[in-house]
Amino acid sequence: MKYSKGWGAVFIVVLLLILDQALKIWIKTHLQLHESIEITPWFFLYFTENPGMAFGIKVIGKLFLSLFRIIAVSFIGYYLYKIVKEDKYSFGFIACIALIFAGAVGNIIDSVFYGVIFDHSFGQVATFMPQGGGYATWLHGKVVDMFYFPLIQTDLPGWVPIWGGQEFIFFRPIFNLADSAICVGVFLLLIFYRHTLSESAAKEEKVIDAE
Repeated sequence: MKYSKGWGAVFIVVLLLILDQALKIWIKTHLQLHESIEITPWFFLYFTENPGMAFGIKVIGKLFLSLFRIIAVSFIGYYLYKIVKEDKYSFGFIACIALIFAGAVGNIIDSVFYGVIFDHSFGQVATFMPQGGGYATWLHGKVVDMFYFPLIQTDLPGWVPIWGGQEFIFFRPIFNLADSAICVGVFLLLIFYRHTLSESAAKEEKVIDAE
């Protein structure tokens, strides 16, 4: 049974990585930065690059962030391997961890490689493996984001304190498939597998104490 769960986890990770990278590469090689394609009035493919964390959050330096991501995803990958090997966790729980792992790896690929294999997208469509070199060095690449869902676009009434009369957009963040996989994985864990997660954490703590 553990082999089928393991192959299921591999399938999720590989499929998400292929879809995530294929879309990012297409966006990078077909659109200029901040160019968009309207799919529906409330859904756009809007090309932006994120130098920081998920949804454009920028708190720490890029090199440190890239290294931190690599270390974090190594732990997640090891944890995924352990829960598959133990064969006592449900496939749903394993799938959630696989989603988080795949999403983290997807964004790491951008951070590690994209600065070297692409040139910049300011006022031009980026070239893959440009002769003059990429726009940054290893570990300094920017994450490609493209999903934009402005479900509500309006101006706030003038009587609203502070923000009155300003434009209001919901949902404003721009993200990618890897971000979505991480968010869905975490959301499902918190909704359906909190008990399993807490039991697993308690077990790991006992193992560390015993060592």
